[in-house]
Amino acid sequence: MIVGVHPLAGFDKLLHYRVPENLRATLQMGSLVRVPVLNTLRLGVVGAIGAPKDFPLDRLKSVAQVVHPFPALTPDLLKLARWMSIYYAASLDGIIETMIPATVRSGAGIKEEKLLSVAQKLSPEDLATLAKRAPQQARLYQFLVQQYRPQNKGLVLKRLSQTAAVVNALIKRGVVKEEVRRVVREAYAEDWSKGELVAAQAPKLNDEQLAAVRGITEEVAHDRFGVTLLHGVTGSGKTEVYLHAIDTVLKAGGGVMFLVPEVALTPQTVARLRSRLEAIAPDHKCVVWHSHLSEGERLDGWLALAAGEAKVVVGARSAVFAPVHNLKLIVVDEEHEPAYKQDETPRYHGRDVAVYRAKLNEAHCLLGSATPSLESYHNALNGKYVLQTLKLRVDNRKLPFIDVVDMRIEVMRSRGLTTLSQRLANAMQDRFEKREQTILFINRRGYSSSMLCTDCGHVEECEHCSISMTYHRADEMLRCHLCGAERNAPVTCPKCRSPKIRWRGLGTQRVEESVRRVLPRARIERMDTDTMSKKNRFREILGQFRAGKIDVLVGTQMIGKGLDFPNVTLVGLIDADISMHIPDFRANERTFQLLVQVAGRAGRGDRAGEVVVQTFTPQAEPIQFSRHADYEGFSATELKLRKDFHYPPYRHLIHHLFRGPNPEKLKFFSEQWAKLVEAELGKRVELRGPSPSPIEKIKDAYRWQLWYFTDNVSKTIPLLSKLRSDFKWPDDITQVLDVDPVSLM
Repeated sequence: MIVGVHPLAGFDKLLHYRVPENLRATLQMGSLVRVPVLNTLRLGVVGAIGAPKDFPLDRLKSVAQVVHPFPALTPDLLKLARWMSIYYAASLDGIIETMIPATVRSGAGIKEEKLLSVAQKLSPEDLATLAKRAPQQARLYQFLVQQYRPQNKGLVLKRLSQTAAVVNALIKRGVVKEEVRRVVREAYAEDWSKGELVAAQAPKLNDEQLAAVRGITEEVAHDRFGVTLLHGVTGSGKTEVYLHAIDTVLKAGGGVMFLVPEVALTPQTVARLRSRLEAIAPDHKCVVWHSHLSEGERLDGWLALAAGEAKVVVGARSAVFAPVHNLKLIVVDEEHEPAYKQDETPRYHGRDVAVYRAKLNEAHCLLGSATPSLESYHNALNGKYVLQTLKLRVDNRKLPFIDVVDMRIEVMRSRGLTTLSQRLANAMQDRFEKREQTILFINRRGYSSSMLCTDCGHVEECEHCSISMTYHRADEMLRCHLCGAERNAPVTCPKCRSPKIRWRGLGTQRVEESVRRVLPRARIERMDTDTMSKKNRFREILGQFRAGKIDVLVGTQMIGKGLDFPNVTLVGLIDADISMHIPDFRANERTFQLLVQVAGRAGRGDRAGEVVVQTFTPQAEPIQFSRHADYEGFSATELKLRKDFHYPPYRHLIHHLFRGPNPEKLKFFSEQWAKLVEAELGKRVELRGPSPSPIEKIKDAYRWQLWYFTDNVSKTIPLLSKLRSDFKWPDDITQVLDVDPVSLM
C-alpha cells in the first residue's frame, strides 16, 4: 500500500511512502501521520492513496505512525485546503496547520481519571476485624461506603492521607473496585448549567420570521448548495430563525456549523444553542471552538466532532475548519464583521471560506446581519444569493430613537473639548434614576489617543512605529497599540522642555472618568483589551451587567454587537467620527455598520430605547442614513460610488505589502516589481502604487504597498505567484499578498 503525504515541513510537495501492514487498518485519506523527511520524523496528512504509474517504488520509506484512529482532515477539508492555497496565495502546509489544532497535531491523548467505589459491602463483624488488622483500610472503606457515586482516586488518597498500597490491598480483597473513566473537558459547561441566559422553550415566531424560516428550510431541504442572506434589523429575532433552521437540519441527521465574529460573543450563542437543542435532544451535543480555549477543551471538542459524537460546532473564525460529519448547514452570524478576516498568513476570510465549504458539501450557507457587507448584499441583488428580510423587531418593539448631537456647538457652549455632551449626561442621569442601564461606546482604548505639546507641537510617537503613542492615565504610561512598546508619560516636553504637554483625543479610560464625575453613585465598568486580560473576565462582567449589578458599561467594539440586554435603554456613541475619516474606501460602510449595530443594543426589552450620537460631522451620509436604520438607502448610494470607481464588489482587490529595514531599498525593489507586473499582467490587472503604506513603519520595519484590481482572483494569483518565485527578492525584504483585504491600513 502506497500513500501520498503532505508533510508539514515548510514546503508544498506530495511525498510518497509505503504503509506497513500493522498501520493499514487505521490509515485513511486525511489521516495525520508521522513520516521520515530527510533524517527526522515530521507530521503530515495523507492526501492521496496509491502512486502514479511507473512510480519508482524500490526506495520508498515507510510511514512511521498514524497519530489518530480517524482522519484529521475530512475529504472536503482537503479539497478546501487546496482551493485556499491557490486563492489566498498561501502554502498548503501552512493551511493544513491552520486547520488542525496544535493540540491535535501534537498527538495529545484524552484525559482519564481513576475512580474508586465499594464492590462488596462488609458485615459489621468483618469491618471490626478489618479495623483491628488494617485500620487504614477500614477507614478508606468507611469513607467510600458513605458516598453516593464513585470517587476520584487521587482526591480520596489526598483527603485521607492514604497510600496506593492501602487501595491495592482492598482491591485485592474484592472489597473495593477501581475503574478508569474519560474526563471530557467541555467549554462553558458551567454557564449552561446555571441556566441564566435562555429558556429551552422556543418563543412564537412572527409572520416575518415564519416566512424566513419557511424559505430557508425549503432551500435546506433541496439538499444542494445555496446561500441565503438574512437581512434583519437589530432585535428582529434572527437568532430564532437560525435555531429553527438548525433544528430542521439536525432532525434530518445533518451536521451544523455556527460562526460568530468575536470570541466574546460565543458564550451567549452557546447557551442559546445548548439550552434549546440539548435540552430537547441530549444527542445534539454542541462543541465550542475558538482560540481562547484550553488545550484540553480544544482537543476534546475536536475528538467529539471527528468521531461523530457531536453534530454542532459553534465558534469564531477558525471553527470553519471543524471536522463536522455530514455538514448540511453553515450559519455565519454578523457576516459583515471584519473579524472574520485573518490578519496573518493564511489570510483567509471566514465568511468566504464558509461559502466555499458549503459548496463542497452540497450544504446551505446562511449569512445573517442587520448591516450586511456590500459584497454579500450585491450578490443577493444579483440573484447569486437568496435574500430574506426581517424589517420589524420582535413583539413590534420600536427601533431606538437616535439623537445626533453636533459637538461643534458643544465645544462653543463649554468653551473647549468635552467628553460627554449635556444631552448625553442628562439622559444618563435620567436612566440611572429609573434604574435602567446605559452602554457608552468609543472605539479607542486608553485615556487619550496621544500627548501633544501646545508650545512646540511635539507629539509623543513610538520609536518603532510611525504612529503616536496612546496615553493611559491609570498608570501614567504611554503605549503603542501596534508593537506593544511602552514608557512613562513625560511631565515636560522632551523637545522644548515646556510643561504644557497634554493629552488630546478620547479613550475609554477618559470616558470612564467623565462618567464617574456625572454619576458618582453609579456602578461603572470598562471593557476593552486592557481590562479583559483574564480568561473569564469578559463573561464575569457581562454576567454582572445582565444581573443589574452594573449601571453603566463603557467599552470598545467588543460591546458593540450581538449582545442582548433588555434593561439597556440608552446607548451613547462618544465619537462617531473615529471610523469615518480614515483613508479607506470602506470607511463610510464601517461607520454606518458601527452606528446601526451599537444603536441596536438599546430598547431590546419592554421599554423604548434611545441613542445619543456625538459627532463633529452630523450631516455625513453614514450618520444620516443610520438615524433611520435605512440600509437600502445607504447601500444604494454607496454601491453607486463603488461602481463609479470600480471598487469591490465590482472588482476584486489584492493587496501586496513589502516590508524591510531600509526604506530606500524597499522603494527601489517595489518599483522594479511593479514595472515587471505591469509589463506581464497589465492587460489582466490594474495596478495602483507602489507607495508608502498609511502606517509607514511598524516594529522597525518600513512598509510599502501595491494594489491590484482584477476581475478574477483564481486566474490572477497563479500568475503573480509565478512572477514572485522568479523575481530575485533580497533576503531582508519580505512581501505578503492579501486577497480581498478588509482594511487598507
